[in-house]
Amino acid sequence: MNTYSFKFIHQKILIYAADRMCDTPEELLSSPLFREFLGHALNQLRHRRSPLLDIFENPEKINDDQVARLVETLIYLTKVRGEVVPNIVKDSDRFFRNNELLNDFVEYLYNYWRDFDRFVICSSAFSKMEEKPYRTFDDTIEHFTHLMRKTYRDIQENITGHHPAIYRQVRAGAEIAAITSNQFTTTPDGVYQKLRGIPIIRQILLNPPLILNPPMNKRTGRFVPADANPLDRIDIRTEEWFCFPARVGKLVILIYFHEKFAELGFSLCNLFELANNADLERKPDGIYLYGVPGDALDQLAKFPTIFHYDTTNDMLVAAVPNRDEFGYFGYLKKMALTLHNIRMMQRGAMPFHGALVNILLHSGSEATILMIGDTGAGKSETLEAFRIIGDDRIRDMTIIADDMGSLKISGPGRILGYGTEIGAYVRLDDLQAGYAFGQLDRTIIMNPDQVNARAVLPVTTYSRVVRGYPVDMILYANNYETVDEDHPLIEQFRTAEDALRVFREGTVMSKGTTTSTGLVHSYFANVFGPAQYRTEHEVIAGTYFDAFIKGGLFVGQIRTRLGISGSEAQGPEEAARALLGLIDAGNGKN
Repeated sequence: MNTYSFKFIHQKILIYAADRMCDTPEELLSSPLFREFLGHALNQLRHRRSPLLDIFENPEKINDDQVARLVETLIYLTKVRGEVVPNIVKDSDRFFRNNELLNDFVEYLYNYWRDFDRFVICSSAFSKMEEKPYRTFDDTIEHFTHLMRKTYRDIQENITGHHPAIYRQVRAGAEIAAITSNQFTTTPDGVYQKLRGIPIIRQILLNPPLILNPPMNKRTGRFVPADANPLDRIDIRTEEWFCFPARVGKLVILIYFHEKFAELGFSLCNLFELANNADLERKPDGIYLYGVPGDALDQLAKFPTIFHYDTTNDMLVAAVPNRDEFGYFGYLKKMALTLHNIRMMQRGAMPFHGALVNILLHSGSEATILMIGDTGAGKSETLEAFRIIGDDRIRDMTIIADDMGSLKISGPGRILGYGTEIGAYVRLDDLQAGYAFGQLDRTIIMNPDQVNARAVLPVTTYSRVVRGYPVDMILYANNYETVDEDHPLIEQFRTAEDALRVFREGTVMSKGTTTSTGLVHSYFANVFGPAQYRTEHEVIAGTYFDAFIKGGLFVGQIRTRLGISGSEAQGPEEAARALLGLIDAGNGKN
């Protein structure tokens, strides 16, 4: 039988394999993996005092011999009918006193197995799996899935004596699989050598839709600069970590995540493009350690979500602790984007927190629109309403940035816009009815039964993210003001000073996506870099807003009213209609 190793971590199973794990049902049921899983399942049944344990002679005193007898019974049930097994396996007749109960027990095992988040990691350290990853996934992951289903079905059919009328092809094997490599060493010398040996993800197999339940459903606090490099303070057990090398816009940020947060770390594949081999041959633009054990980070800041700029090595390093309170995907996404924004400011570009789209109408009108605003300001909701309302008038609508990006002055009157992510991390409540369900075959859903339930799904391509689109309109998403004669749906600013005043205040009616509530202010609606480097950002913003106005860009605000009770649907819809009319009239084109 092929060799592999595994770990049970809370409600996760990590399986490390170099080839097929098991070839036959007998190998599967005889494996250490199944034995440990069965132990977990029996402990769960004991805790519940479940009647399913009545398959044993004495449910209160289940010993190793009885468990071994059960495993042997299950092995033979994959081969022969149930009534034959007692003639083969000594003392197994006790399991068949109630076939319906035994069948329910097997059904419980199958469902309990699928309750775990299951990951298979295939290392290419001793082979070239990454050269033809589909073969690895077919030979390892797909085979494992088929073997699990076959084993379950054979056992149940031999217990019940009949075939089911309906076969459901559920994901019985791994939900996520990855091929990793150890050949790349792109980090500097010195303290960064602690990261050497951590497997770098090269390919990922995803079986959506995935339903995940991470420990938290909200983000709190701010990311703060620290005087010390967190790598100087922490120890890294490389066997407990993975690296997702993310293309964040044109940058490469190595996102290291601890196995405790594996479900969140692997979900990055729906948000950021994986770096290619050429990317990994150069020094990264930033390093992020998500899930640092111990309390070393607490010594660096009051709220230990920190980043540090290592001037000696020109390296941005961020870190977040390994505690349940930080087990929220927003900590992964937003810290990576914070590092991106800081780098952009260091290079003279202006980062933004907003949505950037290129819209082409059948009438021939075209505009690239940047809508800036904080979380819950109505950016995504207005653009989604725009897509639906203008369905028969829109020729094409290209998403460049869903949440974060940067602007670059490329000449007089010419501002280029870039994105960062290929995916979106969106509130399910804020999507148009049925939209998420229409994208289920690509979606990762998190905490669906809680407030601030989220979905991670791809929405654009990397080539569009980094192409650089000339921007025509820059709008602040105002979700808190009503509309009247003095406050139109779309209001244009005539001077850079007027525009800067509104954008700088960053006012938004919070919708509870973080721990903030009510009317709040954040500098340029962007606490992810600009707020921490306000002095530097003020210089950049002044230069760019002068360029916007002098270049003839339409700079204004759009009142989405998403934060006003009773206007959550009507507000973005009416704002979208006004925007459509503005573009169709050609007023939004530079």
